[in-house]
Amino acid sequence: MMNFTFIPIVVGISLFLGMLLFYVMGRRLGFKHFNKDAETDGKPSAGTIEAAIFALFGLLIAFTFSGAASRFDDRRHLIAEETNAIGTAYLRLDIVDADARAELQALFRRYTDSRLKYYKRLPDVEAAQHEWNNSMVLQNTIWTQAVAACRTQTVPSACVVVLPALNAMIDITTTRKMAMMMHPPKIIFVLLFVFAYGCSFIAGYGTARNPSHRWVHPMVFATMTAIAVYVIVDIEYPRFGVIRVDAADQILIELRESMNRKAE
Repeated sequence: MMNFTFIPIVVGISLFLGMLLFYVMGRRLGFKHFNKDAETDGKPSAGTIEAAIFALFGLLIAFTFSGAASRFDDRRHLIAEETNAIGTAYLRLDIVDADARAELQALFRRYTDSRLKYYKRLPDVEAAQHEWNNSMVLQNTIWTQAVAACRTQTVPSACVVVLPALNAMIDITTTRKMAMMMHPPKIIFVLLFVFAYGCSFIAGYGTARNPSHRWVHPMVFATMTAIAVYVIVDIEYPRFGVIRVDAADQILIELRESMNRKAE
């Protein structure tokens, strides 16, 4: 199983080292150009172009981080939505005839366990997919038995309340899975690297004018950029890295415990 936790770390380290390399390349190229032309002081500066490129890089990081943080919050919100959907459907089983109610409630407890296991097994994608299939089987069983119970229900109007709740519970699983798969296009991450390397190259080229060079500025620039990109990548995959949404699963765990108390 691939350890997804280390992927953002590898990305950050690669970006950091690459930025320092391009900084050195830019500085060396600057030395060659400035040594060939000793009258550089009289020529117009490219500071405006450099500032525009750095500003564009800053905007790219800002918008990418904002999108990642927004999707992170949406995923936590969907956990609450699924918990509410399962809890509402479970409570509405009380109006089902007693003959079918007990079996449906048992299926709900198994289904809630399966949903919790699905997320706990990530980032083992194969094991998580196996549990997802199990959840789908339980969904179909719950729906089939609920429809069958409605046909023999002594109060037919009760089905108008139960079935829509079951439908909402089923729909939210697809919504959550799609939310897990929603990420920026790969070209966005490629652009982050391209702009980071390009800005480092430009910075190195510009410092070639100054003979008294210090490494603290490029080191801080590369470190801060690498940390920002690391956080962006980690937030984009909150079930795989260090920054996770697992704490939000507690409300689903509490719902499962309340089902046990009600069954006693």
